[in-house]
This record gives sequence, structure tokens and C-alpha cells, in this order.
Amino acid sequence: MTENKTRGASIAFDTVGKSFNKAGGVSFNALDNVSLSVAPGSITGIIGRSGAGKSTLLRMVNGLERPTSGRVLVAGQEVSTAKGAQLRAIRRDVGMIFQHFNLLSTRTVAGNIALPLEIAGVKAPQIKTRVADLIDRVGLTDHAGRYPAELSGGQKQRIGIARALATEPKVLLSDEATSALDPETTQTVLALLKDINRDLGLTILLITHEMAVVRDIASHVAVIEAGRIVEHGATYDIFTAPQHATTRSFLSGVTGVTLPAFVRDRLVQNAPAHGGEEVVRVTFTGTHATDPMLARLTKDMGIPVNILAGAIEEIGTHPYGNLLISLPVLQAAQARAFLENHGLTTEMLGYVG
Repeated sequence: MTENKTRGASIAFDTVGKSFNKAGGVSFNALDNVSLSVAPGSITGIIGRSGAGKSTLLRMVNGLERPTSGRVLVAGQEVSTAKGAQLRAIRRDVGMIFQHFNLLSTRTVAGNIALPLEIAGVKAPQIKTRVADLIDRVGLTDHAGRYPAELSGGQKQRIGIARALATEPKVLLSDEATSALDPETTQTVLALLKDINRDLGLTILLITHEMAVVRDIASHVAVIEAGRIVEHGATYDIFTAPQHATTRSFLSGVTGVTLPAFVRDRLVQNAPAHGGEEVVRVTFTGTHATDPMLARLTKDMGIPVNILAGAIEEIGTHPYGNLLISLPVLQAAQARAFLENHGLTTEMLGYVG
């Protein structure tokens, strides 16, 4: 397969606001003073609940939405004021994949991928070569002559990805591209996007309401709530030390750290008068994520540890662990000091009798 090396472009949102007029002349602010920089070649996830403004923000990158205030720039070019030939040139540099595929049912796999090239006026021999390369890249070589109705959801999304790459864009936008897919298919599509980012170096900006998608693919993440970016940074940093309540809410179902019901129902905030245990969340990050620190706590300090729940996983290429444990009240402070002196983070959640 032949493939030109693509270099990703930067994306910048500069104090962007967007208002819509609703019935009765009432104005609704979908975006409020949003500033965000997306580095060339990065994979950045924008996560938020339905109605938070993430789709509106994404559609500004290719000019499908215009800001009411502020600027949107791609590779230093202002999209928000571009018109005519300048806007068409910017859009050729920005590919987009959709949640529901948006394929033409009357065109084959090859025909759907060829469409943007035909619109751009590319000559037929070049289209044929380019389409063949893209079909190979997304693993659909044996399906070139089939129609969308004959294919699975995952195969349809692969067509959508190939079509988005047809004009050799510098930026790839993903609008909830995996939310209509089952978990196994989602993983294969995310793996394909990671391969494309690695091989072509293009910038990927994706929106999602699933923190697991961000964990599995994104190098950076921005959390949007009610039209505002409430937290953003490197994915690993956000996952291991979330600052905003919205972020913590999204993370609660991803990292395996929710309190089991049998503990939650007995948890109190005041230490029992006699005995009892302190419930502690322990976060293992970086090189310490796989260290046998709890075993050392018991062996070296003689402090018994009861593991209640938790998991050790990988965020990007970094290991990350989160465990819920209980410790004897009288030895809990000593145990937490030992763990923190060895690079772990602890949080006291309460007590059980």
C-alpha cells in the first residue's frame, strides 16, 4: 500500500461563544468563552453530557457552525471568517466521521470512498489508486464492491473513516464515531484510529460521552459542561487527579473505584468509639502502579489490609491503579503515611464499625 505521510495541523479555539435564538426570541448560549489549543498530531477527546456543547464546538472546526464571538483557527487559518475558495481549502484539510456513518446506500464501498475525490475534481485514475489504498488501510479489500446494507456497523464505520481520509486531511474529526457500536467493534475502530494517527501523524479531535473511549485513545482531554471547558490537560493527569466534579462523575464508572454497596451502606464519617476500620482509597500511578506496596505494608509494618474493590489498568502507556481498602483505625494514620512516603496517594473515605 502506498500512502503519503500527512502532518497534522493545530486547532485553536480562542474565547469562542455561540448563541442560538429560540422560539419567542430567547437567546440560548451553547458555548461560553471557550479557549482550547489542540497540538498538531495529538488525539484530543472532548467529553460532555448531551447538550453540553461538544458537537457545536466540533462543527466549528470545519465551518459547519460559526461562532457568535471569538475565533477558530486550523493551522493558523481562521475558519470562522473564511468564505468561498478559502473555506473549501480548509475543509479539504479537515475530514469527518459520523456516529451514524452517513453513507450513500446506492454506492458501493469504493463508490462511497471516492465521493469526496470526485467532488474535488480529482481525475479518475488517481481516484482509483487512492480508493484502493484506503480500502486496504481500513481492512475492507474483499468488500470493495459491496453495498452498505450488506455490511456490519463496524465495517460501515471503516468506510466512513476511509472516506474522511480521501482528501489527505491534516485533521480528522470524530463525532461520537463509536457510540452506535458494540464494545468489541468499538475497540477495533479505536485501534484503527490510533494506527492512522501513528502512521500519518494527523490531528484527531473526537467528541464522546464515554470516558472509556478517552482512556483508550486520547493523549489529551477537555471536559465540557454547560458550554464551558471546566477541565483540560493530558489524559493521564486528568484521570489520576481530576479537579472538577463533572470530571469525577465521568470517571466514577471507568476506574473500578465505586464503593461496594455492603461498605457504602455502613460507612460513617465519625470514627467508632471502640475499634472499627478506616476506609481508604489508594491511587497507584506511574512506576508505583505495579509495586507490591500493600504486601509490604503487612509484612514490614505488621498492619493488616482488607482489599474491598479496585483495578489496575493502563491509561495511554502508563499503568494506573485504584484500590479501596480498610485499615484498623488505630493503625490507619501510620499505614497512610507509609504509602504516601512511597509515592502513592491516599484518601480517607470514612469508617465502618
